[in-house]
Amino acid sequence: MAIAQIYVEDQGLEEDVALDINPYIELVFTVMGQNLPIDHGYQLYSALKYRLKQLKDWNDISIKTISGKLDRNIHHEINLTDRSQLLIRLTAEKVPFVYSFSGKSLTIGKHKIRLGIPEMNFIQPKSKLRSHIVVIRGYEEPKTFLEAAQKQLDELNIKGDVKLIASKVGTPKRKTIKVKQTLVGFGVEISNLNQADSIILQEKGLGGKQKMGCGVFV
Repeated sequence: MAIAQIYVEDQGLEEDVALDINPYIELVFTVMGQNLPIDHGYQLYSALKYRLKQLKDWNDISIKTISGKLDRNIHHEINLTDRSQLLIRLTAEKVPFVYSFSGKSLTIGKHKIRLGIPEMNFIQPKSKLRSHIVVIRGYEEPKTFLEAAQKQLDELNIKGDVKLIASKVGTPKRKTIKVKQTLVGFGVEISNLNQADSIILQEKGLGGKQKMGCGVFV
């Protein structure tokens, strides 16, 4: 058991709490380049897998798609900024393998990017987490999808309030990711999480395709 100082976001205070030593690490790479497709999860995974073949065999790793600013001139693309990042969560023993992405160039469709040297962080608990898309095969309607998401949370013994992220008009917005076919999912928000459940959710995620940006909670 380790003593860690964490930030309690609801109270704006820091406190010392006892935590099990967390085997998961976050590697956060800076990203240099110009543009990327908004939907680049599959292409990013393919480019990383080209650099590290073992990636396809690892089931305890998640890869968040790269952040950027919506390009209002080029349809379905984002502009990379000085805040664009690639976040990869993985178990500690795999860090040396993934750290090797530092300084490497990747081809994402017609675009090229380069990764910087990553920051290495422990996962921090948050009372509210979001994933921009969660995909659960066979569940493409809001009601049944929400039930399936709740079932997965129950199986992980995670308690929290789960809801689908809604569009401006207040209805759950379907999102898609292109793999070999188009998969349908929803943005998901889970709130009122305790510290332990928050960390488990960030480690395990929800649904499938977590190496392609789905079900990754931040």
